[in-house]
Amino acid sequence: MWESYAIAHPAAVAAGAEHTVERFGDSEQLADQLLEIVLSGRKRATAELVSEFLAGGEQLPRVGSHWIACDGRGVPRIIIRSTELRIGPFDSVDPAFAADEGEDDGSIASWRAEHRRYWQRTTAARGASWSEDDEIVFERFTVVWPPEHADAH
Repeated sequence: MWESYAIAHPAAVAAGAEHTVERFGDSEQLADQLLEIVLSGRKRATAELVSEFLAGGEQLPRVGSHWIACDGRGVPRIIIRSTELRIGPFDSVDPAFAADEGEDDGSIASWRAEHRRYWQRTTAARGASWSEDDEIVFERFTVVWPPEHADAH
């Protein structure tokens, strides 16, 4: 998938050649659910704790970097490219970002409830605890590959 994208978009790859291979969420079911929201066009943002990147030995994304998003079974489905990044605490999320995540009803109340539950679960799974003061990477993205799923530019 990456090779096909690189051939079709050499300038984009030259500007941001680094890429990760990941899935959304922390389970096969959640990965598939979130990927379907992306494929529907409703989800164009995501959020993750800075501490999750560090715990996994990963660097934080940067604008222009790419992510090969896999389904819950680890099969590559799309390539996304970061277009906007911001780091802030839990209470800095705004209604526009919550809506751009496209999950549940798109409200800020739902975003807070679901992300609170998610980060409590994921930090506990790695023996840590979560606080609303923890730094969060708020990321907006576009889908760039394959062509049948890519956003219009």
